[in-house]
Amino acid sequence: MQIDKEATKNVDQQHGAAAAAGARLERELTIRSVRAIPINVPVDAVVGAVRKPTALSCVLVRVETESGLVGCGFTAITEEEVVAAAINEVAAHHLLGESALNIERLWNRLYWLLTPRGQSGYGAHAIAALDIALWDLKAQALGLPLWKLLGGARKRVPVYATFGFGFLDTEQLAEAARSWVGLGFSRLKMTVGNHALQRRDEPRPLSAVIREDEARIRAVREAVGPGPELCIDANCSLDPYHARLLAQRVEDCGIAFFEEPVSHNDVRALADLRRSINIPLAAGQNEGLDSRFADLFQARAVDIAQPNVAITGGYTQCLRIAGMAQAWQVAIANGGAWPFHNMHLHAGLAHGGFIEYHHVAVTMSEQLFTGLPVPENGWLPLPEAPGLGFTPDWDAVAELARRPTSRGAGKA
Repeated sequence: MQIDKEATKNVDQQHGAAAAAGARLERELTIRSVRAIPINVPVDAVVGAVRKPTALSCVLVRVETESGLVGCGFTAITEEEVVAAAINEVAAHHLLGESALNIERLWNRLYWLLTPRGQSGYGAHAIAALDIALWDLKAQALGLPLWKLLGGARKRVPVYATFGFGFLDTEQLAEAARSWVGLGFSRLKMTVGNHALQRRDEPRPLSAVIREDEARIRAVREAVGPGPELCIDANCSLDPYHARLLAQRVEDCGIAFFEEPVSHNDVRALADLRRSINIPLAAGQNEGLDSRFADLFQARAVDIAQPNVAITGGYTQCLRIAGMAQAWQVAIANGGAWPFHNMHLHAGLAHGGFIEYHHVAVTMSEQLFTGLPVPENGWLPLPEAPGLGFTPDWDAVAELARRPTSRGAGKA
């Protein structure tokens, strides 16, 4: 067989040019600075005619490279000052001088630095924020929207509206449900449990809580009719007995899934509950380690796994969890809010699922970022701009950062 020496020479030259370009890109993405900014954001939760002032906390992370490119990371539903301190005082200097291209290497370094014995907690939030910034940088450097870099499975993702908060009375809740359906949302989620275990010393028996929940669920179902999907979320606020009792009472309401029904996301309790009711279970949004999801899958404890990139160790770990879920034939969806970061995971992967359009979290995000996509008839279109596709308003961030931070502000 004759070898075309000229063709071989051209291929070698192309390989050499590509290698040189890759080395240049790696140098340009050398990390020059890392800064975490704790923020407490005042938010008016407006649902129909009801306006409730509240506040949400978050941490923005700014990672700048030698070329001047800036990646932005994010985490929330945590003690923002603690996470920012962990990043600024502990993690940041372990990233300086490293290339943002080497995400797996840096994630592994952060894991052994912040959660070496599986502690999770604040460490997982810190890793999530840094990991998001690194992926944002990598996608920007390659000129790709992040969802395409993650796989490019779809250009839009289905969303469900989380609107049914505990501060609404039953009539207001029903009216809000009709309003969201009128905006084109065919999937709705409301809270139940009302922090029952936390508040049981008021005293307020859990049996009274779930009787009220049943009435509220039925009011929403009656308000929107049989068509829209309706989901309920207890935020880990019930014990297994009362979670099962509530589920059995509302099975005829066509509940699409029951999220975080029991405290601690107890794997055995979830598995037992799943076998005893006819409503699908969802959980995982606040878990920090992929090993916890492995336990959920092995115990067949959930129908829907909910890794959250802003909480569950960023895109790097959520990609692993999504792979496990696909192997176990378990659906995934976004729980725990922050749709604009999570949409990239679910648009990137063929196994992606629904995005939570959490009304209060979205209102907060609109104060921090520009260029956020807007849902259209229950779907969220993905941006075509490189990286995350939306941009921090650094002036607004600086102004908000001057405000006193909170103590444990979370999700409304």
